[in-house]
Amino acid sequence: MAAGWLWRRLCQGSAFPVSYASRIMQKQYFLPSSNLMGARLAGSHGDTQEPKINPLVSISDEPETLYKRVSILVKGHDKAVLDSYEYFAVLAAKELGISVEKVDKPPKTIERLTLLKSVHIYKKHRVQYEMRTHYMCLELKYLTSSTAAVYLEYVQRNLPEGVAMEVKKTKIERIPEHIQKPVWDTLPQVEETEVKS
Repeated sequence: MAAGWLWRRLCQGSAFPVSYASRIMQKQYFLPSSNLMGARLAGSHGDTQEPKINPLVSISDEPETLYKRVSILVKGHDKAVLDSYEYFAVLAAKELGISVEKVDKPPKTIERLTLLKSVHIYKKHRVQYEMRTHYMCLELKYLTSSTAAVYLEYVQRNLPEGVAMEVKKTKIERIPEHIQKPVWDTLPQVEETEVKS
């Protein structure tokens, strides 16, 4: 109680210098006891022994979704930015232990726009603008849903400006039970009759 009052007075700007306040608040005293690991007598606030629960982590009994392939297509107008981002994405995948199947660079697309240079006459004087879109495709193999979510969130948060991303996931599913057994095994037997001529 006295330590809290002293701390409030120090924060409000009392006559004590700041270094004196920090020295007082850093001291912690522990009492040896058979049932207590340590009791805090002085300090800014006493820590409770309650278990800390992270609200962002969820535990469920559902099995994880498995992905055979996660394909990431990145589009941008600057080739140097895409090359740098490719290095970052591959390095992040290796750090998380994700196997990179291939890194592919599809051909760029060029969109040209031709406009008249003059407002009224001189139809032959034109100006041509073009937009070049470069692509980079990164394919990852055999991921769980939690690993894919962590990796994709990390990669998307560090996406440079002017770069777009498309993600395609191929999920591995179990074959349904009604398809596992062949249909002809479940059909009833048809008796064959002989035709007399």
